[in-house]
Amino acid sequence: MTRRASINSFTAPMTAAPPKDNADARNRLIDEDIKKENAQRREERKREVRANPVMLLGQAESGKSTLQKQFQIYYAFKSLERERPCWKPVVFFNIIKALRVIFNELEYRFSEYGNQSLEAPLAVQNQLSELRTKLLPLISLEDSLASQLNGGVTIGSGGQTGAFVRSGWQTLVGGTSESDVQVAEAVARTVEVSTLTAKTLASSLSDIQTLWRHPTVKLLFQDRKVRLEESAPFFLDEIDRISEPDYVPTTDDILNVRLQTLGIMEHSFPVTMGGLSYNWKLYDVGGAYLEEDSKVNRIEDSLQLFSAICSSKLLKDADLVLLLNKADLLKKKLAAGILIRQFITSYGDRANNFEAASNYFKSHFQQVHRKKDPWKRSLWLHYTTMLDVKATQKIISNVGEAIIRKHIAEIGLT
Repeated sequence: MTRRASINSFTAPMTAAPPKDNADARNRLIDEDIKKENAQRREERKREVRANPVMLLGQAESGKSTLQKQFQIYYAFKSLERERPCWKPVVFFNIIKALRVIFNELEYRFSEYGNQSLEAPLAVQNQLSELRTKLLPLISLEDSLASQLNGGVTIGSGGQTGAFVRSGWQTLVGGTSESDVQVAEAVARTVEVSTLTAKTLASSLSDIQTLWRHPTVKLLFQDRKVRLEESAPFFLDEIDRISEPDYVPTTDDILNVRLQTLGIMEHSFPVTMGGLSYNWKLYDVGGAYLEEDSKVNRIEDSLQLFSAICSSKLLKDADLVLLLNKADLLKKKLAAGILIRQFITSYGDRANNFEAASNYFKSHFQQVHRKKDPWKRSLWLHYTTMLDVKATQKIISNVGEAIIRKHIAEIGLT
């Protein structure tokens, strides 16, 4: 006789609901895992600190863009490597502009209406005039280069021309984005103008060297009245290397170029220190709108600008770092015998050397900081030479670490 299995002996399948105490335990484990994950995410966000944005403020030609390049060298050198070809037409532009300024100054000095302090025999004047004729094809390319760099932009009511670039200009000069037809066409035009300039520069090498070494031109610099940009001698001294067919701008070339910026340039640099991740956001405020009045003493102008920065409510949470740039130029001028008291009467009878001068200027800026900063913030002050890579990057490192450590303390990670 076959017996039926009792219902009591039936084993429930695995899909049946677990006992209540097991479900509660599992829920507790899930809740704990969620809490741990959320805590971990909060900690990660806390450790991925975004440092305060770095804003570069200063007069035109004060070295803001050069400092930006120094940040790039220190924190993002690979990006500078990718940009090297883009700086080639900029170097050419700087050289051509310098040549034009030299010839304009010579013409002014030789004019019967001009300053007669530069007297030269007629044969010398004819020689320099012949050099100008030979170099005219090269000089005539200045506007074409400027137009390709700035996209034809002019500023000011007078339609001021020149190389004024905006954020992202590297893409238009040497980008590889073929998907954008306009960008590709702009790149092609710039490459065409740059190639023509390179060939013309190479064929003009001998004439450029003759002009630059000419005794009358040297006299212009001894007279100290010619308005040449400070980087011009660097490029004219290096003209033999720059005129080579395979020329690619060096880091020194990129640091020495003069290129005015329009608007605000934003640059991002990743920084890692002590296991923490930072993102420096550096803003270079274009100096093309900030051309100073030539009648105003630049030291006084700098003090007024620094006073406005110290007292600005918009910048009340900013750390203040004051870089007194072009210390090398100050040393050269003092060595050449230029007396500070002739330009700044309050300097008085102080010693006319760098130590006394640097202390004098430093004390003035510190006094402005004490009087105009109601928030009593710390001030990092350094004398710098932006073209000195090693010295400038040491300052960037020291100041950057000081600001970051201060930030770490404020958020309680110490």
